[in-house]
Amino acid sequence: MKVAKIETLHCDAGWRNYHFVKLTTEDGVVGWSEFDEGFGSPGVTAVIEKMGERVIGQRAGDHERIHAELYCLTRPAAGGVVAEGLGAIENALLDAKARTLGVPCYELLGGKVRDRVRLYWSHCATWRINHPTFYKPPITDLDGVKAMGAEVKEKNFTALKTNIFIHGDNGAKGWRPGFGVPFMPELNVDRHVLRNLRAHLEAFRDGCGPDVDMLLDLNFNAKTEGYLKILREIADLDMFWIEIDSYNAQALAYIRSHSHHPISSCETLLGLREFLPYFQHQSMDVAIIDAVWNGVWQSMKIAASAEAHEMNVAPHNFYGHLCTMMNAHFAAAVPNLRIMEIDIDRLDWDHELFTVLPPIEDGYLVIPDTPGWGTEPNEEAIRARPPKGGGGMLHYGKK
Repeated sequence: MKVAKIETLHCDAGWRNYHFVKLTTEDGVVGWSEFDEGFGSPGVTAVIEKMGERVIGQRAGDHERIHAELYCLTRPAAGGVVAEGLGAIENALLDAKARTLGVPCYELLGGKVRDRVRLYWSHCATWRINHPTFYKPPITDLDGVKAMGAEVKEKNFTALKTNIFIHGDNGAKGWRPGFGVPFMPELNVDRHVLRNLRAHLEAFRDGCGPDVDMLLDLNFNAKTEGYLKILREIADLDMFWIEIDSYNAQALAYIRSHSHHPISSCETLLGLREFLPYFQHQSMDVAIIDAVWNGVWQSMKIAASAEAHEMNVAPHNFYGHLCTMMNAHFAAAVPNLRIMEIDIDRLDWDHELFTVLPPIEDGYLVIPDTPGWGTEPNEEAIRARPPKGGGGMLHYGKK
């Protein structure tokens, strides 16, 4: 069961690319993982390929030892793309180990706690506004937002998450200055933004009705003052949670203490050490863990610490179908789960790229019992769609 080869594969995913690790053992067992370079982390491929040289010849089942060794070797620059590369390798090792043993990956995590995982429809209206070429029908006004709320209800989903948008005479456009669109590094929030955000949420509520939970993702798009303004503006709305990214655990705890809604956070953190200040300051109600970045095994440790601090967790999941299945095993095994993110709006060719699609029934993901993650990339389909030279956040607004 020693690792014989590690390689990376990439393909076109519309406005970004999809990225995969293929790990092959001397016995011919293949373990897969999916990773991402478009969400602010270019260079993960180079990290994987360089660190992968140290993995060749080691037992795939020794993923904890391999992770510890690679961490030691990269300790001076731990975190960032190095940590993401570690997570991608760990996830491929887990898949190979589970396939060798003939068990689902959740068995390696202590077994499943649940057979189904509740989902929320993420980037609801977001993809159809920001990327209308790839996600249909395009949304250009509040009537389109209302219609999408009705669609969520009709398709039996019980929760949706959206973002901040400006609706005007020239259509709808995303407001995400935290990611440079528009470029407003001061991250101030004015009345115009507040009015548009409220109108956007009210249109969704009109469409989905009173029984669908609504979530709002504010990302890094404000500072403490701005987040408090937004929370005051929507204090009377019935929100499942408000998702906020802040680099300061105490500032986020202060925001939470003034919020009428539950707060979720931490989707961009890497490693338990980064999460600990947020746990210790009780900065949020729900800790969002990116198991694709951190590695599913390491993510279980983070979730256990969240449990000790009386918090539930939720997976960060807006990538391809393999990532969804990886997160599904994490969500199945972790006791303190709140809900799971998933993108329902997909590219026309997404179904061609994977051998098995996530099994969804009435807004829940049914946990598979097949070995490994339960799906794998279709190499022929991937090679038929070569990656674009650019994609992801580095190309937002590029002329």
